[in-house]
Amino acid sequence: MYQIDLNSDMGESFGAYKLGGDEELIKYVTSTNVACGYHAGDPMVMEKVVRMAKERGVAVGAHPGYPDLMGFGRRKMVLSFDEVKNYMKYQIGALMAFTTSQGLKLQHVAPHGALGNLCQYDRDTSRAICEAVYEIDPSIMIFYCAGAVLGEEAEKMGLKTASEIFVDRAYMDDLSLVPRKMEGSMITDEDFAIERCIRMVKEGKVTSINGKELEIKGDTLCVHGDGPKAFAFVKRIREAFEQEGIAVRNFGV
Repeated sequence: MYQIDLNSDMGESFGAYKLGGDEELIKYVTSTNVACGYHAGDPMVMEKVVRMAKERGVAVGAHPGYPDLMGFGRRKMVLSFDEVKNYMKYQIGALMAFTTSQGLKLQHVAPHGALGNLCQYDRDTSRAICEAVYEIDPSIMIFYCAGAVLGEEAEKMGLKTASEIFVDRAYMDDLSLVPRKMEGSMITDEDFAIERCIRMVKEGKVTSINGKELEIKGDTLCVHGDGPKAFAFVKRIREAFEQEGIAVRNFGV
């Protein structure tokens, strides 16, 4: 039997600004990546998402990013090893205050945006993130983009890992995500997206934007919560996976 976790980025509203449909998405996902206040989110939003997750039995993970609220964490920044490490501790610790107060354990950490993209090939940044997680709680899992060196660095440190694949993002030939500024980076066709997801889960294969067949490992499947098709994707994925015999559940941490 095939099995996968279904996650979505949530808690990305901020103050008076609302982003994403957390209330609807939470009904279909099994894990959530919660913004921790640096690229998006605020204490009120974090509390709300954690409460909803607890009510639904959805696992909670931290989604720490660059300190770049204006750019939504999608702009590159040059940070030292210690800056990355301590920014991670700060954000993870903030979210853990809310999970602990609700009697929940933080399941995972999934780096956001430009920081997550950097972890595809940057070992120093990846190690800084892993050290932060290890020193906070070595039982917390690392979500890494399929093929990223972040997964290798986490495993070297003895951390549990989950390889993340994407419903709504196209891949380059090296399994990195197609830059958002490039045409075709976002997948919006529902039928194509669902067919592609089923193939990634069942066959472990995906076609790059250049038509190259790639091997891909998927333990958790991500839908970007701010995407225009986010709700349609999660709803149809659950329906299609049920028909295909693919069980959808979190890691039970």
